[in-house]
Amino acid sequence: MDTKEKIKVLMLEDVTDDVAIIEYVLNRGGIEHETLQVDSKEEFIKGLKEYKPDVILSDHSLPQFNSLDAHKICLSEQLYVPFILVTGAVSEEFAVACLKNGIDDYILKSNLSRLPTAILSALKQRELEKMKIEALQELKEQNEQILKINKELDSFIYSISHSLRGPLSTVSGLLNLAEIEGGANNKNVKELHQMMETCIKRLDTTLGQMVDQSKNARLDIDADAIDINAIVDKSIKNVSYLPGSENTEVTVINTSKFPFYSDAYRLEVIFNSLLSNAIKYRDFTKEKATVLIQYVCTPETAAISFKDNGLGIPEKFLPKVFNMFYRASEKSDGAGLGLYIVKEFVEKLKGTVTISSIENESTTVTIVLPNIRKDYVPSDN
Repeated sequence: MDTKEKIKVLMLEDVTDDVAIIEYVLNRGGIEHETLQVDSKEEFIKGLKEYKPDVILSDHSLPQFNSLDAHKICLSEQLYVPFILVTGAVSEEFAVACLKNGIDDYILKSNLSRLPTAILSALKQRELEKMKIEALQELKEQNEQILKINKELDSFIYSISHSLRGPLSTVSGLLNLAEIEGGANNKNVKELHQMMETCIKRLDTTLGQMVDQSKNARLDIDADAIDINAIVDKSIKNVSYLPGSENTEVTVINTSKFPFYSDAYRLEVIFNSLLSNAIKYRDFTKEKATVLIQYVCTPETAAISFKDNGLGIPEKFLPKVFNMFYRASEKSDGAGLGLYIVKEFVEKLKGTVTISSIENESTTVTIVLPNIRKDYVPSDN
């Protein structure tokens, strides 16, 4: 509050001489103010509603009313204006209890010199609290708006995905039919059909990645017992449409003796992305592409590494490979979401992911995940 403005003081006091002394102290302290004196519960309530004070000064004990009851009325009316107890001698225990109950300060009538400072300090503190409440309310409204936008974005992604995947499936079916009807004996037509089929599946994969990312942000972790070999087999099938998948050898070395609990859906998405990258960026100069998956689990964590013998990644590109839409190779024909999705999914599981690579030799992605018990409740912190 601007201290140059008059402060409206509601004074709960039944001794006229004490009112005069308090007025004198406020004037001497440079407090520009106007005062409404009341000495009963009814007048106090009326003063709160009609006078709308900036600060309340209250004696503790009146014949049929006291400061604690007055303060409770302020709280019940949600009138969070500074409430200062101005009273005679009270015990230290009583003073501490008043402060704990939310009374801003207490001033003894035998020592009123601190009253002007106490009023200004209380007004400043309440103004800061008001600003904090307003900021929190604004933040809450912004969060609600963000949640609304995210929900709408989820709906948009699912709608677009559904709308596009349907026609893609139809086109894919028509291509197969055209090949059967007239192009089976025409090598050029067959190759064109295969190229178009690959492009369709690539677009379908990108749409699937968009949906996966949306689901990852929205869905809670669903922990269950994990069969690594089963997830690897499923992921190999998922990427089997990629050119070169038939010439890629995947080996799993499982040295774990402990059960592993995690989210099977998220692990499958991670494995899909890493196997897809290994196939896409294979080294054509080598006899075959290989992927070595090593897995070990302790009661606390599981470590999973994927090592391929592909093209590798130049060292200067490594810091950026987990960025959204980043493509480190000119040979990349995807949307640049693969490693970004891996990182997002791993972090959702409260794990870590690192990558190392030797150009023209190999790339290794190492993931460390917590071994989640069935009663595990993930923290957002």
